[in-house]
Amino acid sequence: MTQENRQVESIMAFRRFALAVCLIGVLVQLGLTAYYLAMGHKAQPHHLPVGLVSPAAKRTAVVSLLSENEYFKVTDYATADDLVIAIKRRDVYGGVDITNSKPHLYVASAGGTAAAALLKSTYTSVVQQQTANALAEYSKAGDTMKVSEAADLNTPPTVTDVVPLPGDDVNGVSLGFLTQALALGGTIASMGLGRLIPRARRSWRRGIAHVSILILYAVGSAAVILWSMTWFGVGETADRGEMLGIFSLISLAITASTAGAVALFGPAGALIGAMYFTLGTVISGASILPEFLPSFGRHLGENLPTGAGVQAVRDDLYFPAAEIRQHLIVLGLYAGIGALVVLITNMLPNRKNRTSEVELDFVERLEGGERREPVELEASAPSGH
Repeated sequence: MTQENRQVESIMAFRRFALAVCLIGVLVQLGLTAYYLAMGHKAQPHHLPVGLVSPAAKRTAVVSLLSENEYFKVTDYATADDLVIAIKRRDVYGGVDITNSKPHLYVASAGGTAAAALLKSTYTSVVQQQTANALAEYSKAGDTMKVSEAADLNTPPTVTDVVPLPGDDVNGVSLGFLTQALALGGTIASMGLGRLIPRARRSWRRGIAHVSILILYAVGSAAVILWSMTWFGVGETADRGEMLGIFSLISLAITASTAGAVALFGPAGALIGAMYFTLGTVISGASILPEFLPSFGRHLGENLPTGAGVQAVRDDLYFPAAEIRQHLIVLGLYAGIGALVVLITNMLPNRKNRTSEVELDFVERLEGGERREPVELEASAPSGH
């Protein structure tokens, strides 16, 4: 082949590569755009749990109004105190007490600003409609209205925020930022830490070393997140020990499951970690509440480390009476299964007895063997898991 032909072939190869890169980029962008818009472009509630304290005579009309568009799922409570307890346990997002002459709305903005805003707007519109009906009745009958009655009708609806957001997190977006930081950092770390383990002879000691590093990283990353929260006054009243444990479990769930996927499928397994960051944070419930997502996004999000982590952190921060066992189980399964995969793949024998170009002293001590001269790695060697 002549020099000119080689140049032509090189140009053609470059053009094909450039075209492939552009095509892949456009397809990824198209897919992400469609996904993001499908999840959040028209967020509306689906069976949002709310409570109702009502006499029997009024219940049917109120439940019919709340259930009209399937926005709300109504649960009855005997007293306003029972309703408040249910809100603090996160059984419901809020509720209304209509046993008195003036209705009383209870919300929890810490549970989600979108839910609190929806409850307030629905409540206000209903009260305004009732006021308009009362005024129309007075006008129709030709009756006069006392000043006290007019003042009572114009009194703003009573709203109590049972669990308000702290002043330093008025929009409630901190949880989303924290989850994104954990997901991105955990993904990068799980890929990088795997390459730190040299391609020496596999053994259970090497597997334990790898899992130990993942655990140490998880605790360290959790401590950093917890420390950075103090800069902005987020979570000042939270139990530091509990928060450290939850953040560590979230980080380990992300890093261990990603490391396990890389151990099984090679570099392509890192897409699991990328999915947590690019797809999982959108449906985690941090920015868009689970009940405001499509059914598929809601169920998937709740069963990813990002979703389970957000709910566990939110409950521990703002709703100490809430049950978080289910969220911790999800996180524990990701962390445990990922760590087990890493252990098993490190115990399996290598196809070829090769060593790494980089020998780490601490691994040599764990292996207990003599130092081996490194040899050149083949391009297709596994990533170290």
